[in-house]
Amino acid sequence: MCVKEQEARPNFRMLFCFFKREIPVKKFLLSLLLVPNLVLAVTKLPLEKLTLPKGFSISVFAEIPHARSLAQTEDGRVFVGTREGDKVYIIQNGKVSVFAEGLSVPNGVAYRNGKLYVAEIPRIYEFDVPAKVTKPLKPTRTLSQIFPSDAHHGWKFIRFGPDGKLYVPVGANCNICEAGTEYARIYRIDVNGTSKELVAQGVRNTVGFDWDPVSKDFWFTDNGRDMLGEDVPPDEVNHLTKLGQHFGFPYCHGKNILDPEFGKGKDCANYTPPVVELRAHVASLGMRFYTGSMFPKEYQNNIILAEHGSWNRTIPQGYRLTFVQLKNGQPVKVEGFVEGWLQNGEAWGRPVDVEVMKDGSLLVSDDKAGIIYRITYKAPGK
Repeated sequence: MCVKEQEARPNFRMLFCFFKREIPVKKFLLSLLLVPNLVLAVTKLPLEKLTLPKGFSISVFAEIPHARSLAQTEDGRVFVGTREGDKVYIIQNGKVSVFAEGLSVPNGVAYRNGKLYVAEIPRIYEFDVPAKVTKPLKPTRTLSQIFPSDAHHGWKFIRFGPDGKLYVPVGANCNICEAGTEYARIYRIDVNGTSKELVAQGVRNTVGFDWDPVSKDFWFTDNGRDMLGEDVPPDEVNHLTKLGQHFGFPYCHGKNILDPEFGKGKDCANYTPPVVELRAHVASLGMRFYTGSMFPKEYQNNIILAEHGSWNRTIPQGYRLTFVQLKNGQPVKVEGFVEGWLQNGEAWGRPVDVEVMKDGSLLVSDDKAGIIYRITYKAPGK
């Protein structure tokens, strides 16, 4: 059995052993069919190109094709949703396996009280989570709440709030339009009942949110519209202070940009402005308040968010993690936290979601590289 090149990634070892003639051709060819991300594994990821603040380091935690939303159990097992393909994965005891399959756009995952909730576009499934997952599982039921089936901005990020309700967004089914009463909204639902309550409206497409660990207030990212300009409108970080607040879409973008078509006769002062205006088209997705103790104090109880990266800007931007430091609910610092997935105008990775682990480390999903990264901190000199 080939055991050389121990520092190579697992699928690369299969290729290495083949070229060393230590596994037969038939077995190697079969591996190409069974391992969908083998091509990715052939090329070593250029982690050395990622820049982090002093004392921080980043490593590969797991390989998962098309990794998107993250959630974890009380004992630190991690669930990973995907937007491409049909699978939800679980990382347990350092190993990746399929938790569920045969799903449609299973982007959203949320865990609570021994159950995993997986969001497709129009529906949410509930799964029982055993102490050890040994094979792909089937859902125990489908929640009663149904959502629109539109694919445009239809994939879901879901998360339980401190109130025990499951928060579920429905993105606008367009780039810019009067979306109708079911779209451009965030709802919260009772997973054990039938309630579906409006939380926020005028939200074009949020794929990440969290709650301030001190105030318990709700915060979320939102993706600005396209085709308005290279540098407008901004992506947003928003703060909900009252149920049902309207955050402007499609009439007003950022703090004071009236839409040239739908903003006629409107006033941005009538809508809730973002707390933070991010750069245009960076595709701000997953965000968490950092609640661990590993990172320095300035990061604690502040926001780390993923910028997935622009898709049609002439000069690409985004493709990084961003740190937002708040004081009394207002930003005092907005800066890059991890950068380098974009090199010379080409992206080799696209961060999607972040998750604070029990030990204080931070996981980051990347659906382009098919990787979960782990970020840790050690004070310089220690």
